[in-house]
Amino acid sequence: MNSSSQRWDRETASVAALATCVSVVAFLITYRSGAVLLYGDAVAHINIARRVFDSQTPGLLQLGTVWLPLPHLLMVPLVASNWAWQSGIGGALPSMAAYVVGVVGLFRLVRGAASHSTRLQPQASAVAAFAAAIYALNPNLLYLQSTAMTEPLYLALFIWTVVHFAEFAEERRTNGWTGEARRSLWKCGAVLAGACLTRYDGWFLSAAVVALVLSIAWRGDGARALRSIAVFVVLAGAAPLLWFAYNAAVYGNALEFANGPYSARAIEKRTAVPGFPPHPGTHNLRAAGLYFLKSAEFSVAEGNWQRVWILLALLGAGFVVFVDRRLGPLLLVLIPIPFYMLSVAYGGVPIFTPTWWPFSYYNIRYGTQLLPALAVFVALAAFYCVSFIKQPAGKLVAVVTAVALVIASYATVWRAQPVCFREAWINSRTRLQLESSLADHLQRLPPNATLLMYLGEHVGALQDAGIPLKRTINEGNHRVWRQPSDPEGLWERALKDPSKFADYVVAFDGDPVALAVAGHGLQAVAIIAVNGQSKATIFQTPRIFSRPNSVTTRVNGGPWTTVGMLIFR
Repeated sequence: MNSSSQRWDRETASVAALATCVSVVAFLITYRSGAVLLYGDAVAHINIARRVFDSQTPGLLQLGTVWLPLPHLLMVPLVASNWAWQSGIGGALPSMAAYVVGVVGLFRLVRGAASHSTRLQPQASAVAAFAAAIYALNPNLLYLQSTAMTEPLYLALFIWTVVHFAEFAEERRTNGWTGEARRSLWKCGAVLAGACLTRYDGWFLSAAVVALVLSIAWRGDGARALRSIAVFVVLAGAAPLLWFAYNAAVYGNALEFANGPYSARAIEKRTAVPGFPPHPGTHNLRAAGLYFLKSAEFSVAEGNWQRVWILLALLGAGFVVFVDRRLGPLLLVLIPIPFYMLSVAYGGVPIFTPTWWPFSYYNIRYGTQLLPALAVFVALAAFYCVSFIKQPAGKLVAVVTAVALVIASYATVWRAQPVCFREAWINSRTRLQLESSLADHLQRLPPNATLLMYLGEHVGALQDAGIPLKRTINEGNHRVWRQPSDPEGLWERALKDPSKFADYVVAFDGDPVALAVAGHGLQAVAIIAVNGQSKATIFQTPRIFSRPNSVTTRVNGGPWTTVGMLIFR
């Protein structure tokens, strides 16, 4: 191994070690502040993984639909520990690992690209280190990597897709269709498959990369490379086809994830106000793009600093397009822009920001998907400008100015609190109040009691209480491939006759359980009401008294005939 390779290996190892330290420190701070489980989606991801083995009907069908399965499969062995499940660390560990992998990937991507540039080659490692630092020290990413959210994992897979594609394109351009080019292409396909099993962003990315590979191969060596391209296309397309097949086999609808009752489009229809557009950007690509870019600005800065980032990123991209086209593969990191434009405009995916109507926080975390592009092109813009300056003092001033911009911008984010944290906190306050109170009541129930409960929104109460999911009969306990109803499914049977299957019923106003038990005359033993949340009612069934060795208890210190009321205002 030559000295250059050894130096580059040491650089990569150093980046990985530093990123690991930053990841652990960020998680410990988040954990100590009690913010690991603020996102309702993070709680849902952890419990989807948990119910694969902790369920009355365990198995891979507990993965459900809409959300893609890879993040949950990675969490399954980690949430087997009750402590890791309840604390959220079982869901955070894959995100933390992905964060480190993403930082290393961004370093490798920029260093490899810069090494092929005449102007940037002498500073290739410095450019890469600056870009990796922008990405690694981003406050919003540091918070997300401390949770069970899917963004860090997808970002890592996204970055490595671009890494392998860039290496394939460069090798094929300089040396032809070599074994190294084929290996890079196959690695790209494998990583794309992972991305496609993590977020639907990956499907759009996969289509774009496949189109680029085919266009490259078409120019001169399509027949000679047919086998390699075929392997790549199979790898890149296998995950979406697998998900279509899964939905068709289990739900009888290959598009269940896209148009089923839990899809983004269905949620949009349920929450729409008659006479008004469902959300800003609906059927308006320009507005959709502006809302996404605004969310991206919030991911890196607050106030007037936001515009500077976009301008510098445009400058860096302009250098690539007009000055150094050998860096063209880096433009792939801009792929989130068209994807989210289409998703917001036509896919039922809203993005709300605090400075634009409706002046709220919803899906603003999607802006972090543009973080690799901002890191790459801001770093390129800074060092391209440095390359045009002749005086050493001027170069130093330019570098210091670029570093100061990042420090000042991130300082504004920390001062205002990262927008992803604010989104999670603002949208979780009443949910956490309800789940905490409900968990307190559930812990007072007999330890062997069976609960009938819809877990779609408030599974966190069981997680807080440490109640195994297998003690519940929930919407996952049925043969979903027999839609719309399964007369032999445990869930359906329990809804028809709660007293036969469950000791207690937990119903939230308007949910399937509340609607099913309304005419059964069950006795309410506790009611938990929190402003902004559906009221929760715990009912007891006659079954609890007919069970051998059954144990009764008290709620709010009163006998079972008392209805406990807890109201937050």
